[in-house]
Amino acid sequence: MKIGTFSIHRLDTAVRAREVVAFFFSGQSFDDTRFTPGEEEQLRSLPYRALVGEVALWYATNETGDIIGASCVAENDQGTGGYSWDYIVVHRDYRRCGIAAYFLETLIDFLRGASARYLITYTCSLPEYQTIRRLFERNQFELVGQIPDFYFDGEDRLIYWRKIS
Repeated sequence: MKIGTFSIHRLDTAVRAREVVAFFFSGQSFDDTRFTPGEEEQLRSLPYRALVGEVALWYATNETGDIIGASCVAENDQGTGGYSWDYIVVHRDYRRCGIAAYFLETLIDFLRGASARYLITYTCSLPEYQTIRRLFERNQFELVGQIPDFYFDGEDRLIYWRKIS
């Protein structure tokens, strides 16, 4: 584990968008890199969608400015004050340094400022995703659904929900 400081920033430049995409596809981000075709396209486009205001994306940097994490959220298609939290990923060497918790705190503050009603998020049922499930469960998220074989055979989608107050 690397020890040091980190900073959270809201994505606002094309240069950083390219760096976030590179981080997503680096060997230091996701534990499970068997991306679905839609997921791969989503990861490539999310930072650029943030630049035009379709999603809100934050990234973390270390003391030398390297990207060491990213997270994003978007309002639901109905515009009813519900938000979807897609992706929270932290560099392997910086896990257990509080970055994920700080992303969540930043996200909740943003949602309160936007008068959001709830936050929904998803993850996979495989053991590799146990850490993120624990993060959700420790932070007032409820498991509200499960879709069998959503990602691939034997990989269910778990749906978590949290009221924003």
